[in-house]
Amino acid sequence: MTYESTVRVESKARPGVAFIITKISFARRMDLIRRIRELAVKSEFFKSGDSAEEKLQAALLSGEIDHVYVSWGLRELAGLEVDGVAATPDVLASDGPEDLFREAVEAIKAECGLTAAEGKN
Repeated sequence: MTYESTVRVESKARPGVAFIITKISFARRMDLIRRIRELAVKSEFFKSGDSAEEKLQAALLSGEIDHVYVSWGLRELAGLEVDGVAATPDVLASDGPEDLFREAVEAIKAECGLTAAEGKN
C-alpha cells in the first residue's frame, strides 16, 4: 500500500489554481490543536462580548486562526503567481487574493474533518 500524505484540491474560485493540502494524521491533529487552542479560547470569549472592541478582537483572533490553518496545512499552491513569483502559503496570506485564501482555509478544514460549524473560529 502506498499512502500519500497530501491531497490536491482544485480551486472553485480560481480555475487553474490548486491547493496541495497536508492530510490529517494523529500527530498533525495534536500539533494543530496546540497551535490554535489559546487563540480559539480567547476568540470565543470576545465573541460573547457586546462592545465593538470585543467584536474587533474576536475578528482579529479569527483571522489569526485562519492564518494558522493555512501555514499549518497548505503545503503548496499550484497555478498561482503573485507579482510574478510563484505563490507560497505566506504570500497567499500577505499579498494574494482574499477569496483564494478563504477557500484554502475551508479546504484545509474540510480535510481535517471539520464541518462549517465546527470550523468557525
